[in-house]
Amino acid sequence: MAAGTAGSTVLAAAGTAVETVLNRGLSVRHIRFMALGSAIGTGLFYGSASAIQKAGPAVLFAYIIGGAAVFMVMRALGEMAVRHPVSGSFGQYASRYLGPLAGFVTGWTYVFEMAIVAIADVTAFSIYMGFWFPQVDRWIWILAIICFLAALNLLSVKVFGELEFWFSLIKVTAIIAMIAGGAAIIVFGFQAGGSTVAPGLGNLVEHGGMFPNGFEGLLASFAVVMFAFGGIETIGVTAGEAADPRKVIPKAVNTVPVRVLLFYVLTLGVLMSLFPWNEIGSNGSPFVQIFSGLGIPAAPHILNAVVITAALSAINSDIFGAGRILFGLAKQGHAPASFGKVSRNGVPWMTVVMMTGILLVGVVLNAVIPEDVFLVIASIATFATVWVWVMILASHVAMKREIAREGLPASEFPSPWWPAASVLTIAFMAMVIVILGVFEESRVALYVGAVWLGVLVVAYRLWVRGHGRARAELVDETASIPVVETAR
Repeated sequence: MAAGTAGSTVLAAAGTAVETVLNRGLSVRHIRFMALGSAIGTGLFYGSASAIQKAGPAVLFAYIIGGAAVFMVMRALGEMAVRHPVSGSFGQYASRYLGPLAGFVTGWTYVFEMAIVAIADVTAFSIYMGFWFPQVDRWIWILAIICFLAALNLLSVKVFGELEFWFSLIKVTAIIAMIAGGAAIIVFGFQAGGSTVAPGLGNLVEHGGMFPNGFEGLLASFAVVMFAFGGIETIGVTAGEAADPRKVIPKAVNTVPVRVLLFYVLTLGVLMSLFPWNEIGSNGSPFVQIFSGLGIPAAPHILNAVVITAALSAINSDIFGAGRILFGLAKQGHAPASFGKVSRNGVPWMTVVMMTGILLVGVVLNAVIPEDVFLVIASIATFATVWVWVMILASHVAMKREIAREGLPASEFPSPWWPAASVLTIAFMAMVIVILGVFEESRVALYVGAVWLGVLVVAYRLWVRGHGRARAELVDETASIPVVETAR
């Protein structure tokens, strides 16, 4: 009888483990391309034209400065992810080092960000499909892709990682082809499709100079520029499912931001060398114009296939990132306990169901949302993104202070130029939030953001109880430095 009871206990414990633990099935290849793909999408293919119109060629400086700031955020997140490789990521880090309210607000703000972007992405996907099938209603495409991606996300995380790897590879290959094609047009003197002037580097300075709209134009472009980098923090969310976080996270963090920066700067540099900055976006997609200039008649169809892939990749990452953060929130008592349940495949299935439900809102909203609200959506998403980044940096500062105060082992993947770089990056993020309020077209983001944060504070006070009011308990997996005693 005792033996049977013991056996039952073991089986029960095993069942509990299956239901509450995520599988570690993501390799360096998966995580590197997931983070790369999440930051290369709508912001580049469509948002870049809006940023260029605001700043002109000076937008290159905006991407360089923004990319440097994002790199510092990623290094701060990477240091915490190696020390505490949990799926809840920055939500749990904020709860541990800044307090449970900060963790609650940070986690739900990220979910809010992913929901906004995902609804925009599914709507964009339906528009892209309409290029080939104009007679089919948009909502049909939206419903189909939601069901398809939801089913894939219910499979093992390795399937998700593999799918995202190929999605991202297609996008990256297309961008490299565009850069190479644009360079060929410049070097060999082809006439870029639709351009009214000869291609060349001189186009960067011959149409009003590098700063045609002044310093104010450069500042205004940051609202769109920072939106373009949004989503790269997903790399921190993967820590709880990385096969070897101590090895995987540093490699991904150190390579992805640099690659994203190069892709954006090189791509836009080539674009503005081929076309005067004030013509970009006015004669159709500049990406189509480049392929047309190379004599490729199927250019519109090639680009449409690429942007469809980009949309699928973005929606896929949105579902994954928001789902894993919800899983972490459930573990902290900041979300319904059902979000912490895991399927036999190691997937938090209830979070996938919730994100699917949110995306279904896109089926309804698609009929009433105008197609020219990109800047509004980008601004709101930028506010949410920058807020999450500020919380990541603040959590990192608090962690570094605790390490120094309590004499804990030094981090295995420390953020460089501490503390000056962290302070400057926080100041830069605060400036971006101020910029959103200065310009009328993006000011709505502050209104929506302020209301959202207020709602979260009220929700925390009313509904979070018990262990949800306590700081998150995270295991420090930093390897201790062995002490070698010398013989006397």
